[in-house]
Amino acid sequence: MTEGVTRLDVQRVDDSGACATSDDLAVEEPLEIRVSRDGDGIPRTIAVTMRTPGNDAELAIGYLFTEGIVRRGDEIVGVHACHGRALRVELAPTVSLDLARLERHSYTSSSCGACGKTSTSALHATPTWMLPEGKPIVDGALVRALPGLLRDEQVLFATTGGLHASALFDLDGRLIAMREDVGRHNALDKVIGGELLAGRLPAHERILIVSGRVSFELVQKALMAGIPIVAAIGAPSSLAVEWARENGMTLLGFVGAERFNVYAGGERLQRHPHIWL
Repeated sequence: MTEGVTRLDVQRVDDSGACATSDDLAVEEPLEIRVSRDGDGIPRTIAVTMRTPGNDAELAIGYLFTEGIVRRGDEIVGVHACHGRALRVELAPTVSLDLARLERHSYTSSSCGACGKTSTSALHATPTWMLPEGKPIVDGALVRALPGLLRDEQVLFATTGGLHASALFDLDGRLIAMREDVGRHNALDKVIGGELLAGRLPAHERILIVSGRVSFELVQKALMAGIPIVAAIGAPSSLAVEWARENGMTLLGFVGAERFNVYAGGERLQRHPHIWL
């Protein structure tokens, strides 16, 4: 069985009655993220997130980056598996740990990475890079093609029907990275963590597409990674639109083969130069 997928016995019911069969389900398990600084040897738990197993190191590193704890790949000394469902990320001794800002309640659900923050000010992390003004320029036809390109890569979704996805494409529609997870924020953290490790941030020449709705949190994470264009198959929230407009990001929703809505940053769309949201 593929990692992140489990098979369970179920009853299938239709007009002819019920029968015993099996079904493939997306795995949802907790992951405790711990940090320590090289030399001090004191691990600190900063989050417990419900996630689909796979690419856990990318998830932990992406989380630390999008929370503003690390800024560069060379601040990661190593990632170590701990007893149980936990990872310890060892940081360079120069990294400052503001544990009070990171404080959460007992766990982060797979549906909300911002849940449990102790104040609204803790929701905002300062990006390392400003987005390039008015760049890059993308063709509307490429935007409309993204959902199909994403779906072609969603192997685990095709198996289970129960996973979100985030993917980065270049300006020619070539896939750079794609990750799936039961949590929208986890899928994006996995993508961003992988890009940080690969030395490909800031992602100023990339387009992000997410499989569902887009919240403030996803816009914030994309902003931290320097992603100028975010496309969602679903709807954005009002705060996502507000934050995208405030930071000069292009935000697109209800993206499909026939149309999409422009909520912010229409100047980056080649075929719609008159849109300035």
